Amino acid sequence: MIDHLKKYFDRLPIKKERKHIINLPNSITLLRLMIVPVLFFLLLSPGPVWSLVITILFILAALTDLLDGYVARRYEIVTTIGKFLDPIADKLIVNTAMILMIPIERIPPWIVAIIIIRDFIVDGIRHLASTEGVIIQANKMGKQKTVCQIFAISALMIHYPILGVDAHVVGMFILYVALVLTVYSGFSYFNEFYKKTIKKEI
Repeated sequence: MIDHLKKYFDRLPIKKERKHIINLPNSITLLRLMIVPVLFFLLLSPGPVWSLVITILFILAALTDLLDGYVARRYEIVTTIGKFLDPIADKLIVNTAMILMIPIERIPPWIVAIIIIRDFIVDGIRHLASTEGVIIQANKMGKQKTVCQIFAISALMIHYPILGVDAHVVGMFILYVALVLTVYSGFSYFNEFYKKTIKKEI
Protein backbone atom coordinates (compact mmCIF):
# COMPACT_ATOMS: atom_id res chain seq x y z
CA MET A 1 0.00 0.00 0.00
CA ILE A 2 2.78 2.41 0.94
CA ASP A 3 4.67 1.58 -2.29
CA HIS A 4 1.58 2.43 -4.36
CA LEU A 5 1.20 5.75 -2.51
CA LYS A 6 4.88 6.55 -3.06
CA LYS A 7 4.53 5.92 -6.80
CA TYR A 8 1.43 8.13 -6.83
CA PHE A 9 3.26 11.02 -5.16
CA ASP A 10 6.24 10.53 -7.51
CA ARG A 11 3.91 11.39 -10.40
CA LEU A 12 2.58 14.54 -8.78
CA PRO A 13 4.07 17.92 -9.80
CA ILE A 14 5.09 18.76 -6.22
CA LYS A 15 7.30 21.79 -5.87
CA LYS A 16 10.08 22.12 -3.35
CA GLU A 17 8.67 24.32 -0.60
CA ARG A 18 11.46 24.18 1.94
CA LYS A 19 10.45 27.40 3.74
CA HIS A 20 6.70 26.88 3.73
CA ILE A 21 5.23 25.68 7.03
CA ILE A 22 2.01 24.38 5.44
CA ASN A 23 3.37 21.95 2.88
CA LEU A 24 2.39 18.41 1.91
CA PRO A 25 4.43 16.47 4.52
CA ASN A 26 3.31 18.76 7.36
CA SER A 27 -0.30 18.52 6.18
CA ILE A 28 -0.07 14.71 6.28
CA THR A 29 1.34 14.92 9.81
CA LEU A 30 -1.51 17.20 10.92
CA LEU A 31 -4.04 14.80 9.39
CA ARG A 32 -2.36 12.01 11.36
CA LEU A 33 -2.92 13.97 14.57
CA MET A 34 -6.65 14.08 13.83
CA ILE A 35 -6.86 10.41 14.87
CA VAL A 36 -6.14 11.37 18.51
CA PRO A 37 -9.69 12.61 19.33
CA VAL A 38 -11.12 9.45 17.71
CA LEU A 39 -9.04 7.31 20.08
CA PHE A 40 -11.03 8.64 23.04
CA PHE A 41 -13.95 6.49 21.88
CA LEU A 42 -11.95 3.59 23.31
CA LEU A 43 -13.05 4.78 26.77
CA LEU A 44 -16.58 3.71 25.82
CA SER A 45 -15.43 0.07 25.56
CA PRO A 46 -16.67 -0.20 21.98
CA GLY A 47 -17.95 -3.49 20.60
CA PRO A 48 -16.27 -5.58 17.89
CA VAL A 49 -17.31 -3.38 14.95
CA TRP A 50 -16.29 -0.03 16.41
CA SER A 51 -13.11 -1.50 17.85
CA LEU A 52 -12.18 -2.64 14.35
CA VAL A 53 -13.02 0.80 12.86
CA ILE A 54 -10.86 2.61 15.42
CA THR A 55 -8.05 0.13 14.79
CA ILE A 56 -8.16 0.70 11.02
CA LEU A 57 -7.92 4.48 11.58
CA PHE A 58 -4.99 3.93 13.95
CA ILE A 59 -3.17 1.77 11.39
CA LEU A 60 -3.77 4.36 8.65
CA ALA A 61 -2.32 7.02 10.92
CA ALA A 62 0.74 4.82 11.53
CA LEU A 63 1.20 4.25 7.78
CA THR A 64 1.09 7.98 7.04
CA ASP A 65 4.16 8.33 9.28
CA LEU A 66 6.13 6.49 6.59
CA LEU A 67 4.47 8.55 3.87
CA ASP A 68 5.16 12.07 5.14
CA GLY A 69 8.80 11.20 5.80
CA TYR A 70 9.16 9.83 2.27
CA VAL A 71 7.57 12.89 0.66
CA ALA A 72 9.71 15.27 2.73
CA ARG A 73 12.94 13.50 1.71
CA ARG A 74 11.93 12.84 -1.90
CA TYR A 75 11.04 16.46 -2.66
CA GLU A 76 13.36 18.13 -0.11
CA ILE A 77 10.37 19.77 1.58
CA VAL A 78 12.02 20.23 4.95
CA THR A 79 10.90 22.64 7.68
CA THR A 80 11.81 23.07 11.32
CA ILE A 81 8.16 22.69 12.32
CA GLY A 82 8.03 19.43 10.37
CA LYS A 83 11.03 18.04 12.25
CA PHE A 84 9.26 18.97 15.48
CA LEU A 85 5.75 17.75 14.62
CA ASP A 86 6.62 14.35 13.14
CA PRO A 87 8.11 12.66 16.24
CA ILE A 88 5.58 14.43 18.49
CA ALA A 89 2.71 13.06 16.39
CA ASP A 90 4.10 9.52 16.56
CA LYS A 91 4.47 9.51 20.34
CA LEU A 92 1.16 11.30 20.89
CA ILE A 93 -0.81 8.74 18.88
CA VAL A 94 0.90 5.65 20.31
CA ASN A 95 0.98 6.84 23.93
CA THR A 96 -2.60 8.13 23.83
CA ALA A 97 -3.83 4.79 22.49
CA MET A 98 -2.03 2.89 25.25
CA ILE A 99 -3.17 5.20 28.06
CA LEU A 100 -6.81 5.10 26.92
CA MET A 101 -6.79 1.29 26.93
CA ILE A 102 -5.80 1.16 30.61
CA PRO A 103 -9.26 2.06 32.05
CA ILE A 104 -10.98 -0.54 29.88
CA GLU A 105 -8.39 -3.15 30.95
CA ARG A 106 -7.03 -3.95 27.53
CA ILE A 107 -3.42 -3.19 28.48
CA PRO A 108 -1.47 -3.47 31.77
CA PRO A 109 -0.68 -0.01 33.22
CA TRP A 110 2.83 -1.01 34.34
CA ILE A 111 3.83 -1.80 30.76
CA VAL A 112 2.52 1.57 29.56
CA ALA A 113 4.46 3.29 32.34
CA ILE A 114 7.74 1.58 31.42
CA ILE A 115 7.35 2.40 27.71
CA ILE A 116 6.53 6.07 28.31
CA ILE A 117 9.26 6.54 30.94
CA ARG A 118 11.78 4.96 28.58
CA ASP A 119 10.77 7.38 25.81
CA PHE A 120 11.22 10.37 28.13
CA ILE A 121 14.65 9.15 29.21
CA VAL A 122 15.83 8.47 25.63
CA ASP A 123 14.55 11.85 24.42
CA GLY A 124 16.38 13.49 27.32
CA ILE A 125 19.59 11.61 26.55
CA ARG A 126 19.48 12.57 22.86
CA HIS A 127 18.75 16.21 23.70
CA LEU A 128 21.57 16.35 26.26
CA ALA A 129 23.96 14.75 23.78
CA SER A 130 23.01 17.30 21.10
CA THR A 131 23.88 20.15 23.47
CA GLU A 132 27.37 18.62 23.64
CA GLY A 133 27.55 18.45 19.86
CA VAL A 134 26.93 14.70 19.76
CA ILE A 135 24.16 13.34 17.55
CA ILE A 136 22.63 10.03 18.61
CA GLN A 137 20.68 8.67 15.67
CA ALA A 138 17.62 6.45 16.01
CA ASN A 139 18.92 2.89 15.94
CA LYS A 140 17.50 -0.18 14.23
CA MET A 141 16.25 -1.73 17.46
CA GLY A 142 14.38 1.47 18.34
CA LYS A 143 12.56 1.27 15.01
CA GLN A 144 11.76 -2.41 15.55
CA LYS A 145 10.35 -1.48 18.95
CA THR A 146 8.04 1.07 17.36
CA VAL A 147 6.79 -1.43 14.76
CA CYS A 148 6.09 -4.01 17.49
CA GLN A 149 4.24 -1.42 19.55
CA ILE A 150 2.02 -0.51 16.59
CA PHE A 151 1.18 -4.18 15.90
CA ALA A 152 0.52 -4.84 19.58
CA ILE A 153 -1.68 -1.77 20.02
CA SER A 154 -3.63 -2.61 16.86
CA ALA A 155 -4.38 -6.14 18.09
CA LEU A 156 -5.31 -4.90 21.58
CA MET A 157 -7.61 -2.30 20.04
CA ILE A 158 -9.41 -5.02 18.07
CA HIS A 159 -9.57 -6.96 21.35
CA TYR A 160 -12.32 -9.34 20.24
CA PRO A 161 -11.72 -12.64 18.40
CA ILE A 162 -11.47 -12.12 14.66
CA LEU A 163 -11.34 -14.90 12.06
CA GLY A 164 -11.05 -17.40 14.89
CA VAL A 165 -7.99 -15.67 16.39
CA ASP A 166 -8.03 -14.09 19.86
CA ALA A 167 -6.76 -10.60 19.03
CA HIS A 168 -6.16 -9.74 22.68
CA VAL A 169 -3.89 -12.74 23.27
CA VAL A 170 -1.93 -11.96 20.09
CA GLY A 171 -1.66 -8.31 21.11
CA MET A 172 -0.34 -9.16 24.57
CA PHE A 173 2.29 -11.50 23.13
CA ILE A 174 3.55 -8.85 20.72
CA LEU A 175 3.38 -6.24 23.50
CA TYR A 176 5.77 -8.27 25.66
CA VAL A 177 8.14 -8.52 22.70
CA ALA A 178 7.84 -4.74 22.26
CA LEU A 179 8.54 -4.27 25.97
CA VAL A 180 11.78 -6.25 25.75
CA LEU A 181 12.88 -4.25 22.69
CA THR A 182 11.84 -1.02 24.42
CA VAL A 183 13.99 -1.64 27.49
CA TYR A 184 16.94 -3.10 25.56
CA SER A 185 16.99 -0.29 23.00
CA GLY A 186 16.79 2.21 25.86
CA PHE A 187 19.97 0.72 27.35
CA SER A 188 21.65 0.84 23.93
CA TYR A 189 20.92 4.57 23.65
CA PHE A 190 22.32 5.15 27.13
CA ASN A 191 25.39 3.06 26.33
CA GLU A 192 26.06 5.11 23.18
CA PHE A 193 25.54 8.33 25.16
CA TYR A 194 27.95 7.10 27.85
CA LYS A 195 30.68 6.20 25.35
CA LYS A 196 30.42 9.44 23.37
CA THR A 197 30.07 11.91 26.25
CA ILE A 198 30.41 10.75 29.87
CA LYS A 199 33.29 8.31 29.32
CA LYS A 200 35.37 11.03 27.67
CA GLU A 201 35.01 13.24 30.72
CA ILE A 202 36.18 10.59 33.18
